[in-house]
Amino acid sequence: MDLKNTFQSIIALHQQEIPLNLLERATQLPLDEGRIVTVTGIRRCGKSSLLGLAINRLLKNGVPRERILYVGFDDERFLSMSPDNFDELLQAYREMYPHTAIKDVYMFFDEIQLVKGWELFVLRVYKNYCKHIFITGSTAKMLSEEMASALRGWPDEYREYPLSFSEYLRFKNIKANRYTEEGKAVLASAFRTYCEEGGFPEVALTTTKSDKIKILQSYFNTMLFRDMMEHYNIGTPSFVVRYFLKRVMNNLTKPTSVNNIYNDLKSQGLKVSKDSLYLWLDYACNIFMLRKVEKYDKSIVKQRSASAKYYVADIALHNAVLLPESEDSGKALENIVYLNLERSLGEEDRVFYYNDSKECDFVVQRGERVAELIQVCWVLNEENIEREIGGLLAASTFTGCTKCSIITFNQQQSLERNGLHIDVKAIWNV
Repeated sequence: MDLKNTFQSIIALHQQEIPLNLLERATQLPLDEGRIVTVTGIRRCGKSSLLGLAINRLLKNGVPRERILYVGFDDERFLSMSPDNFDELLQAYREMYPHTAIKDVYMFFDEIQLVKGWELFVLRVYKNYCKHIFITGSTAKMLSEEMASALRGWPDEYREYPLSFSEYLRFKNIKANRYTEEGKAVLASAFRTYCEEGGFPEVALTTTKSDKIKILQSYFNTMLFRDMMEHYNIGTPSFVVRYFLKRVMNNLTKPTSVNNIYNDLKSQGLKVSKDSLYLWLDYACNIFMLRKVEKYDKSIVKQRSASAKYYVADIALHNAVLLPESEDSGKALENIVYLNLERSLGEEDRVFYYNDSKECDFVVQRGERVAELIQVCWVLNEENIEREIGGLLAASTFTGCTKCSIITFNQQQSLERNGLHIDVKAIWNV
């Protein structure tokens, strides 16, 4: 196949289509900082849309569409592409626009990690030709460990997620005043729906429930086969990996014992090493399907040896894969709260859970300091209030942190216990 012609066709077609009709997201990429702008995140969360929104802003600022070079590498025509073929991309553009200097071009490379050797190409272009480079990828390590070594600290990295609740409201065109009783009712109803639909943009804009489930299941299958099995060369039968991931998802909000799952697989006559299971968990986190939360402990050895919790990148993905017979609103809420916390983290920040004689769902560490303790429950009532407060008191004593909150679906009040002030908040008003 003549890749040069393919590149020219893709570039020209995209230039005809822009500006794109896209809804704004909370994240806005910088346009002219002279650094490689990278966007990571789970498949279909909106990374390509962030590139499209940046392109729209460039056009609005007067940049001619001829200076926009966009290529999406998630295309079957690039399956056999090698690192040497990247030169054909530059040649293709130069033939199209011989009078345009490469230094003035804005280059957008979507899912470029699918082509081996991409790092050195991007590095060469950045150092020698062009300072306006934007790239996306669906694996965390591609843009942290691998990229840090290849690009030596030049990337300006952004993480994109499925829609937050505020973005979901905007996508669904739901407007409400959170200070009025009517507005509160609208927000509470919308959040219930958000717990069911999740935050993948395509799913949020799809009308029928069955179609939403089909889309989410197709996302999971693509992540399983392409992002995990193929990318990491997993030789184990796919049904074993699928079963393992479903077991982890089914344990949402609880510490996951890999040893228990290993023994379960062994009892079924399925041969897989325990080390492989740990690797699969790392892979699932690398592609952003799962998010790992370790136990908080002042001893790093104890912290690393304890079982971790795993949350899912989107609660609707969890439901579409497991198809639970009944809804577990509490687990959905805790998963959403975790994702909200992760969005707020700086480079040196972490989220843990606390579990000794009592439990606290989230210990939020900002730098070296524990900044906040959070419990999550759908409804705070007589049956669980002592457990939730007890977990905060124990975690506060252990960490020294006094900023405590309980996030619920629809309750807001202030509590005092043993000199500790506790804010009870409604999730849609956080």
